[in-house]
Amino acid sequence: MKQQNILIIGAGLCGSLLALRLGQRGYNVTVYEMRPDLRKTDISAGRSINLAFSDRGNKAMKLVGIEDVVKALCIPMNGRMLHDKEGDTFLSNYSGRDHEYINSISRGELNGLLLTEAEKHDNVTIHFNKKCKSVDFEHTTARFQDFETKKEFIEDADVIIATDGAGSALRRSYYLERKFLFSFSQDYLTHGYKELSIIPTETGGYKTYKNALHIWPRGDFMVIALPNLDGSFTVTLFLSFDEGEYNFNNLTTPEIVTEFFQKEFPDALELMPNLVEDFFDNPTAPLGTVKCSPWHYKGNTLLMGDSAHAIVPFYGQGMNASFEDVVEFDAVLDKHEGDWETIFSEYEKTRKKDTDAIADLAIDNFHEMKDHVGQAIFQEKRKIEMALEREFPEDYSSKYSLVTFNEHIGYREAMLKGRAQDKAILNLLADDIISTEDDIKDILDKVNTETEAILQDDRIAGLH
Repeated sequence: MKQQNILIIGAGLCGSLLALRLGQRGYNVTVYEMRPDLRKTDISAGRSINLAFSDRGNKAMKLVGIEDVVKALCIPMNGRMLHDKEGDTFLSNYSGRDHEYINSISRGELNGLLLTEAEKHDNVTIHFNKKCKSVDFEHTTARFQDFETKKEFIEDADVIIATDGAGSALRRSYYLERKFLFSFSQDYLTHGYKELSIIPTETGGYKTYKNALHIWPRGDFMVIALPNLDGSFTVTLFLSFDEGEYNFNNLTTPEIVTEFFQKEFPDALELMPNLVEDFFDNPTAPLGTVKCSPWHYKGNTLLMGDSAHAIVPFYGQGMNASFEDVVEFDAVLDKHEGDWETIFSEYEKTRKKDTDAIADLAIDNFHEMKDHVGQAIFQEKRKIEMALEREFPEDYSSKYSLVTFNEHIGYREAMLKGRAQDKAILNLLADDIISTEDDIKDILDKVNTETEAILQDDRIAGLH
């Protein structure tokens, strides 16, 4: 049974992890990737160079036995370092529990490691520079084109799993072939993003505080920065394409770009003598959410990772969600190995509600990061959440902690409970029923009571 041939389209983070896990399970795995081998050439091209890696992603690293190797690539980020226009900073921890933090990790380093680990298995083969043109999901074959020779060829397999990202060839084939009812939505934010950088000091040090995710929130737009192991920071500007005084469509000259940063991010500009060069060298990319269903066709083909559920990056969960896909898939394999149709439908049934939830949460967090984090009532709410987590580590977790650090509960459950808690604290603060000066046990009781009332209302309204 294990001699079954599995074809994986896409050798990004999700595809390389899946190849490694299925290789460990004894399947014959062939992977086709359209880009060159990133271990031999730099292909970042303005895509996010580093990512936020947290507990759900780490659960997958434990599964494949490489947790310690991955840890060496991580820089802990204990909280958000908020920068106001005057250059004042304020560190807002991610959790009241000291052992809970997220990590900055290099996309390329992690992807390269997963590819190398997968190739250690004789039953795993990875081909680069081969673009998937289409998938015949009824006959379980895929058509590829070799980038160098331009020749096209067809591969067949027992099962095809597409981990080829937001522009998935399999998903496009599902959509265009119209052989079954396929729902698909792709929603873009009005904002796009551009990668910039803070280069290291001359001695290779960090120009600003290393162990935080830096945010410059400005209401309708923001800049964030994540640390890299070489002393640099990857900086991302999130900005509207065409709204506001400054937008991507009117930032057309070095003078306007410099004026924009001088006015809005003066302390960031001081750290970025290379700003103008980065700005005009790197592309501006859109930010979109992909939802679709079904993810599978019979027992032949399956979408996984971003090809099934691409999300915007504001919860730092895109990679973690795709890695968790592999963990969830592996658990279903344990129960139904050999019966692909049952495996695919069970996996989708358990997983889709959670990936829909994290997609919605990521959009929530976009508004929170660019705007709410700078508001007084939001900062009071965070103070209360931190105090509750510190004093009652077993009894209270904020929405952020539920999503990011509680990998044993699904995203949907974390979203429902977390949103109710947020609403409860904000209501109690707005009505002067609690304040940051109150007895902390008293606050916990009031928050729990109000949260349960909100959850009960949601149940009655059919929102659960």
